[in-house]
Amino acid sequence: MDEVHRADPPNWIQQHAVYQDLMHLDVGDSAQVYAAFLVYMDLTEVRKWKEVVGVSCPELQAVLLEGREKDGETAHMIYPLPSHRSIKHRELRCILDRGAPMLLCAVASDSTLVYQRLCDGFLTPDPPVDIRDQGRRQHRKRRLQM
Repeated sequence: MDEVHRADPPNWIQQHAVYQDLMHLDVGDSAQVYAAFLVYMDLTEVRKWKEVVGVSCPELQAVLLEGREKDGETAHMIYPLPSHRSIKHRELRCILDRGAPMLLCAVASDSTLVYQRLCDGFLTPDPPVDIRDQGRRQHRKRRLQM
């Protein structure tokens, strides 16, 4: 399937009010608008984010999303990026300079979404949630008897 047909959203998406609002931001890249809509749906319907809205970014000719993970928290800026497009440092700097925490969301052709938290400088990652020290014995592999 070539890139042009992959970017065409199904008909129900084109009729969705939020998709139409994103299209009215006039960014000129329908694949990026479609990616922004998929991310919007994931944030609002699956992850239950609050106050998610589309924001035009004329410098990048892109739709950014702004929203809150929970009520009362700081708003995050989300940059939905179709996976076939590359991104330049200048583009990331443009978004980071807005001052809000930023997420980059790569949108694959099969609608898989991968979020990456970005920051200005180095950030120490949080420890994994379910990692426990299970002792050395459980990490050893058994040798097959021949």
